[in-house]
Amino acid sequence: MRELLRGLTVFAGPLAEFDPATAPEDPARLFRDWFAEAVEAGVPEPHAMTVATVNAHGEPSSRVVIMKDFTPEGWWFATTTGSRKGRDLAGNAAVALSFYWGAQGRQVRVGGFAELASPERCAADYLARPLESRVAGLHGRQSEPLAGLADVHRAADESRARLTADPELVPSDWGLYRVAATEVEFWQADRDRRHTRLRYTRPTVEAEWDRGLLWP
Repeated sequence: MRELLRGLTVFAGPLAEFDPATAPEDPARLFRDWFAEAVEAGVPEPHAMTVATVNAHGEPSSRVVIMKDFTPEGWWFATTTGSRKGRDLAGNAAVALSFYWGAQGRQVRVGGFAELASPERCAADYLARPLESRVAGLHGRQSEPLAGLADVHRAADESRARLTADPELVPSDWGLYRVAATEVEFWQADRDRRHTRLRYTRPTVEAEWDRGLLWP
């Protein structure tokens, strides 16, 4: 395995360019720029992000989800409130996000706190989803033990029938979360490992941003 790993190419490029001296005061502007560049460059699934949470015992857990929106208030994603991440966030709102756009040699790391949106906004997010996404969200049970795959198909058929009978049906445990950041880091790779790291920080989500460079 060690030889296999050492034989893999990293930062094959062409890598993106980044001059931190031209970065805006607000990391939201820079994130939107980088995200648009990732889309334009054809990066596969640039809206996929890792969401890391911790439970009541301080045990971390991470998973990749799809960013549902990005606004000046933060990054948005959805899940059932009874899922593992939903339970984690109910007990500890601290959360970390990370985006990796390997073709460009870029990462964005976000640290902050997640807040559950209003019931109306949660319902609107659910109803705007494709049918099969709503089917999966309706029967829920995410991360619960599963006896066999047939149970998944059975539950999906039942949920689809319920949604066909009532297209406006919304599960009570559907949650839309907004992550308000207190730290955002933009990481640009360099083939010579002289990576550029620009970090924005603020003590609270209401405060102004400070920024500075980090050693690679």
